[in-house]
Amino acid sequence: MSDIVHLPASTDPDSICEAIDEHGGVIVDRLLSSDTLERLETELRPYLDACEVGRNQFAGYRTKRIGALMARSVTCRELAMHPLITASSSQYLAPYCDSHQLHFTQAVAIGRGEGAQQIHRDRGVWGPALNRSVETQFSTIWALTEFTEENGATRFVPGSHTWDKDRHPTDDEIRYAEMEPGSVLLYNGTVLHGGGRNDTADERVGVLLHYTLNWLRQEENQYLSCPPHIAAELPAELRSLMGYSLGGPVLGFYSTPGDPGEGVELAPPELLFGSRASDTPSIDDATFYDPVDATTGAR
Repeated sequence: MSDIVHLPASTDPDSICEAIDEHGGVIVDRLLSSDTLERLETELRPYLDACEVGRNQFAGYRTKRIGALMARSVTCRELAMHPLITASSSQYLAPYCDSHQLHFTQAVAIGRGEGAQQIHRDRGVWGPALNRSVETQFSTIWALTEFTEENGATRFVPGSHTWDKDRHPTDDEIRYAEMEPGSVLLYNGTVLHGGGRNDTADERVGVLLHYTLNWLRQEENQYLSCPPHIAAELPAELRSLMGYSLGGPVLGFYSTPGDPGEGVELAPPELLFGSRASDTPSIDDATFYDPVDATTGAR
């Protein structure tokens, strides 16, 4: 069993994707500046302080979790759009989709005395029907504080993305994603992992930003967490990443309710934010992956 691979901040998407292919995950060291970390603390701390702890073992009885980070934190938006991360995610998920999307945003503060979270695979949110030949996610855990074995660093099982789904890790197969503030753990949706036990007096704080295939439903409903009146203030590229865009040929179009003849019909989401119809994809021009022959009905 190998340890978790570490790469420098100067790494590239090829190296990241190769490491995740082989080990299920990788840590990129010191990718964020101290100024960025300070801004994240300033923006997220009021929400974490006001948040209640979890109510079950998986969420953590001494752990605080907040979402809607695209609406709440300008700096989290920068993390979500970090060029190295989005390039790596797009490349890693490319065999399974024509584009990726933001799937989940959460800041997590593991408090003193918290027990270890259940080891799990993130792909479980879609249940057992999705074939494991399809990789579902490219996930990130950004360290805002130091991650150590003692304070709750993510427990991680290198190579477990290749295991039979019913195989459980032994204690000596579990590693800890120890990393300095500003570093990030990158991993796929099939590798086994879980939050660690915090035996220190301090919180272990991280920001989780996960990406998935643009044809899967997102775990966090981005359109409620960051509704259109807030999304209108965001860069168009970030809105698109969140799902305010067509996915595949026609996924995600909208029509507006109202009186006959008012509003729009079968429109791409970009029109909601003032884009011209000529500049956006149209479902009338969609090419389907599995067309039916109009004469024979054959596929």
